[in-house]
Amino acid sequence: MPLYDYSCNGCGPFEVWHKMAETAVPRNCPDCDAIASRIFTAPNISLGSSSLLKKVGSPEPRLVKRQSEPAKPRNQATRPGSRPWMIGHAAERL
Repeated sequence: MPLYDYSCNGCGPFEVWHKMAETAVPRNCPDCDAIASRIFTAPNISLGSSSLLKKVGSPEPRLVKRQSEPAKPRNQATRPGSRPWMIGHAAERL
């Protein structure tokens, strides 16, 4: 459940934990029981935390070296009727 910020005109700001589906429900101030308005704030995301680095990995990209050149593709032997949908492998030519 996310934490939402609300502000009461008389008492000031307060926070409430509730489901996202309940955002349209008006909230009352816990001190004076007046209806409070919701304050829209930026989400609390810590980009420098160690838990984020564990999930994402190292901040530096990994250097990958190719050990050898890839093998060149070989032409496949044509068999009659093996691949009639390919132009070069048709059994009969027009």
